[in-house]
Amino acid sequence: MEVDISKESLEVYKALASSTRLQIIQLISEHQLSASEIAQHLNLSNSITLMHLNKLADAGLIQFKRHGHKKISVLKVDQINVHFPNLIYPQFQTYVTEVPVGHYTNYSVTPSCGLAGATNYIGKVDTPAYFMDPNRMNAHMIWWTDGFVEYHFPNYLKPDDQLEMLDLSVELGSEFPFSNNVWPSDITTSINNVEIGTWTSTGDFSDIRGKFTPKWVPDNVNQYGVLKTFRITNHGSYLDGQPFSEICLSDLNATSPTVSVRFAIKENANHKGGCTIFGRGFGNYDQDIQMKLFYS
Repeated sequence: MEVDISKESLEVYKALASSTRLQIIQLISEHQLSASEIAQHLNLSNSITLMHLNKLADAGLIQFKRHGHKKISVLKVDQINVHFPNLIYPQFQTYVTEVPVGHYTNYSVTPSCGLAGATNYIGKVDTPAYFMDPNRMNAHMIWWTDGFVEYHFPNYLKPDDQLEMLDLSVELGSEFPFSNNVWPSDITTSINNVEIGTWTSTGDFSDIRGKFTPKWVPDNVNQYGVLKTFRITNHGSYLDGQPFSEICLSDLNATSPTVSVRFAIKENANHKGGCTIFGRGFGNYDQDIQMKLFYS
């Protein structure tokens, strides 16, 4: 589950702000229990237990299922990622560009693969030839198992501009036929043909619907990814604010008229779980692939 610092995520924080509800989560992570069984384990009344369960269900953390004659509680999520607002660097000016997911300039993909637009799939699913269909420009979500897709961003830096930092922001996930919330995949990101590093996605998520994923998308296919921010500076690269690799701005050709970005599942990846890219109108973040060039 993806949450942020906004009112929309407040119910999740409220649901977790209880030692009793944390005990309930621990219990049902190990056993499928009814409300009365949970009440016995925690020495609570049935009515108090149901109140706690309903708060967890309203926050999207658990769901109720029938198991024979019993109504049991089942966890819906196995991890929660909290996204804080990005730091602002007012001393730098910026050029900001968003490239739609379907506007890739090069690709080599293998099934399972496909493209999705606002109202339907684009072309035939699991047919790589449709990655060159003219309608691909309308894609807002793409996915593939092996290979790569590459994008080009305009480089608006003028001769007198000094590049100080580059940010690349994109919502990524693994790829599994339909979905699998525990399906690790090593996704390697390169800029101007220089590998920035590899991030391991933990799954192809469909535990809950994506905030912006269109209604026509079935519930049992990938719904959202994880928003990742790659930052390249003069002293190294960072992923979501944490040290990522030793690649610096000086390793990139910042004078080229375009900046290339490649997302790949490499042949020697330890976890070859595919890649899904979510753009505007899909997933949990209503944005395309965004690049910020900070300059002085």
